[in-house]
Amino acid sequence: MLSHGKRWQYAFRAFFSLIFHGRIADDILAAFAAPAAAAVRVPAAPTPVEARVESRVESNDRAAQILAILQRDGRLVDFLMEDLGAYSNEQVGAAVRDVHRGCRQALDKYATLAPVFDAVEGSAVTVDAGSDAARVKVVGNAAGSPPFRGVLRHRGWDATRLELPPLPATGRSVLAPAEVEIP
Repeated sequence: MLSHGKRWQYAFRAFFSLIFHGRIADDILAAFAAPAAAAVRVPAAPTPVEARVESRVESNDRAAQILAILQRDGRLVDFLMEDLGAYSNEQVGAAVRDVHRGCRQALDKYATLAPVFDAVEGSAVTVDAGSDAARVKVVGNAAGSPPFRGVLRHRGWDATRLELPPLPATGRSVLAPAEVEIP
């Protein structure tokens, strides 16, 4: 079983890996390996969320906007940029609860997320021919052609709703402004 700190490290790495690369690193998937259970079929792809982003808006602007929202509501960037070596596990754990609560509330406000697989991680699943590669990533020894039978390492996440506020006209790369208090 993984330590509490290691699980948090994997959670943050998986979150940003999904945002910026669209996948979870193989070492993270391997760390959460579990014994096989009952077989589950790949669910059909839902109707895609309609994009409301203007064509002039760069995807990097939206990525920066998401980071800015997570910073504003959960202080995520502050937490990730802090050197935690000087703090006790109890202090880090207390800080993580606040960061988690704020970031979770931000996600709930701007997005609706649903698992790609409605099955328990570690259960046996079948990936049929024609499955959407954006929804299901086959890892490991995937020789030949589908159907593939394997173990669900991560249920995946599907954004069924994503409604970000309009982008500000300027300062898109500023995740959080510097704060100067005048005495």
